Amino acid sequence: MSAHDNTSAHNAPDRSANSALGRSRNPRVFLDLVGPAVRGLVLNRGRHSGSTKIPTHNDAQFVWDYERNRTDLAKLYEAAKRSQWNATTDLDWSIEVDPHRPDRELVPETWLPLCDIPQFRALPRHEQENHRLALVSWILSQFLHGEQGALYAACQVTEAVSWIDGKLYGSTQVVDEGRHIEVFHRYLDEKLGKIYRIDDNLYTVLDALMTDGRWDLKFLGMQIMVEGLALGAFGTLRQVTREPLLRELLKYVITDEARHVTFGVVALRDYYSGLPEHERREREDWAYEMTVLMRNRFLAHEFYDEYYGHVMSKRRWDQIVLNSAFMRRFRHTMFRRLIPNLRRISLLSDRVRRHYDRLGLLVYENGQAAPDMTTTQVLEEGDLPA
Repeated sequence: MSAHDNTSAHNAPDRSANSALGRSRNPRVFLDLVGPAVRGLVLNRGRHSGSTKIPTHNDAQFVWDYERNRTDLAKLYEAAKRSQWNATTDLDWSIEVDPHRPDRELVPETWLPLCDIPQFRALPRHEQENHRLALVSWILSQFLHGEQGALYAACQVTEAVSWIDGKLYGSTQVVDEGRHIEVFHRYLDEKLGKIYRIDDNLYTVLDALMTDGRWDLKFLGMQIMVEGLALGAFGTLRQVTREPLLRELLKYVITDEARHVTFGVVALRDYYSGLPEHERREREDWAYEMTVLMRNRFLAHEFYDEYYGHVMSKRRWDQIVLNSAFMRRFRHTMFRRLIPNLRRISLLSDRVRRHYDRLGLLVYENGQAAPDMTTTQVLEEGDLPA
C-alpha cells in the first residue's frame, strides 16, 4: 500500500458497534455496552461541541449509624487528607514551556510513533517540534477528558457505597479529580495552547460507566481500569519529559491516582470473591471489553486527521502506531498493573485468560498489583524504564 493511499474506504470510520464489541461473546455484556458503543463510535456524541448529556442511574445510600468499621479505608482517608495540594500555589506556573528548547524537551522524538513516519522525518526540525507538541497535546487532552469522567464517577461511587469510611475517602477523591481537571486544562490552555476533543473510544468507556447503575461496575471501570491505566501513562510520561512544570504536575497527580486505584482494589476484592458465579463471569467479560476499548484509545485519530490524513490512510496510520515502540511502551506501563489487579479482585479466571493472552497482556499477570500509597515508592515505580 502506498503511503499516499487515501481511499475513502480506508479513511471512512467503521459505523458498526459490532466491530468494537462482542469479543467476549457474552450477550448480557454486549447488551450493556452496545448503547454506549453506538453513542460513542457511531453517533460520535463526543464530537459535539459545548457539552453532552449522559443520563445516569444509580441509588444513593445513606448510612445513619456512621459506623467506622473499615480500617483499610480509614487509613486511605488519612493518607488522602495528608496529601492534599493546591494547584495554584504548589506549582510554578511562571515556568515558560517552549517546545523548541532542547534542554526542556516535552518528549524525546524516539518516544513518539512519529519517528517511524517518512513524512515526519522529511519535515524541517522546527515543524517536527510543532508536530510533537500537537501529539503531546492530544495525549494530555485525553488525560483531561478522562479526569472529568473520573470526577463524575467519584461523585457516584461516593454516594453509592454502603460504608461511611468509603464515603469519607470518596469525598477526598472528588476534590482530587477536580484539581486534576484544573491542572491539565491550565497546562493545555496556557502552556501548549491546544486542546483536542475526546477520543471516541474514551467517550464510549465514560458513557458505559456513567449510564450503568451498578455501583461495583463504576468502581471496576473507573478505579481499577481507567485510573490504573492513567497511573501507568502518567508515570511513563513523567519518566521521559524534561519539561520541569509537567514533571512536577505529574508527580502530584500520580500520588493521588495511586490512592484511587487502591480504593478500587480494597472495595472490590472481597465483594467479587463472594459473588454468584454467573455474576462474576459477567464482570469478567465486562472488564475484558473495557480493556479492548482502552487499548484502542491511544491511536490519536484526531491528531492524524489534522496532520497526516492527507498523506496516508487511517489503516496505515493505525499499523504504524500499533507496531511502534511508543505503543509497546504504553501497553507495558498501562497494563502491568491492571492485569495483576484484575487477578487480585478475582476477575482473571482460566476462562478469560485466553482473551487477554490473545492481546498479549497475560504476560503481566504475575506483576505487582496495587502500588504503595506513599509518594516515594509510587514515583520510583512509575519511573521505571519501560
